Amino acid sequence: MREKVEAALAQIRPHLQRDGGDVELVAVEDGVVKVRLKGACGGCPMAMVTLKQGIERILKEAVPEVKEVVAV
Repeated sequence: MREKVEAALAQIRPHLQRDGGDVELVAVEDGVVKVRLKGACGGCPMAMVTLKQGIERILKEAVPEVKEVVAV
């Protein structure tokens, strides 16, 4: 499952990098994906919207086993 999540994040990453941010996969545990938002995304007031409505939605579509995405 980690490989599927990494592949999906690789597709998301260029969009984040265009705005000066990035996402790092920290862990995948029991369907919960833990990520670290980096760069401009780390301190952005819209980071939680990006996380839930962007990253989480796309990961759930690409990897149905994903239950939740959380920032650490």
